[in-house]
Amino acid sequence: MTVGFRALPFALASGLLACATSVAAEEGDPEAGKEVFAYCSGCHEVGKGAEHGIGPHLNGLFGRQAATQEGFPYSESFKRAGTGGLEWHAETLDVFLENPTAIASGTRMSFDGLEDPQERLDLIAYLRRFSDNPRDIPEADPTIQGMDHDLDSEILALVGDPEYGEYLSGECVSCHQAGGANDGIPSIVLWPEEDFVVAMHAYKNKQRNHPVMQMVAGRLGDEEIAALAAYFGQLTTE
Repeated sequence: MTVGFRALPFALASGLLACATSVAAEEGDPEAGKEVFAYCSGCHEVGKGAEHGIGPHLNGLFGRQAATQEGFPYSESFKRAGTGGLEWHAETLDVFLENPTAIASGTRMSFDGLEDPQERLDLIAYLRRFSDNPRDIPEADPTIQGMDHDLDSEILALVGDPEYGEYLSGECVSCHQAGGANDGIPSIVLWPEEDFVVAMHAYKNKQRNHPVMQMVAGRLGDEEIAALAAYFGQLTTE
């Protein structure tokens, strides 16, 4: 269970699919990000009058499927990533900016990535300024926010087995900390069980738009989701 990812289903092995870096809990400084953009400006333009160069311009990036900017000759690697489900959101950008080849290898890009998480946050905040409706675009897709649902009452009534949940939790704790820390990845410890179940089924039913979480939740049955909810709901925090 994750709210973001460090590897993508169309690029890397299944063992890493659930490992994600969510930037939903943090905000970057767009002014600092403007300076970080210097790393990108040799190939990309952004802002009023931006045009394609060595790389595509980066206006209207958020929410767009990868490799779909009209008029730019993308590599086959990026095209495959886009048709495989990659969309540009805060989480996907964070992964890409850390290690571009983790998402698409064999491209013309010579950029090695940004190791500093704060630089990535700042750059993402800067790029958000040039989205179509930046005020309406969250730092990351909804995760721990409440939502209306029509989930079957029988699913909500399932009593999960926390021991089974602990057994299943290996994927989750590869990113989320079992101690409840929020070091860049929102905690799922002591999350109300019903909210946990509702969120996971929303991913499973594709009501929440997050390709990796949709894949992870899609592999889980109702009892497995209930077990994970029971396990994380009873953990104590550090």
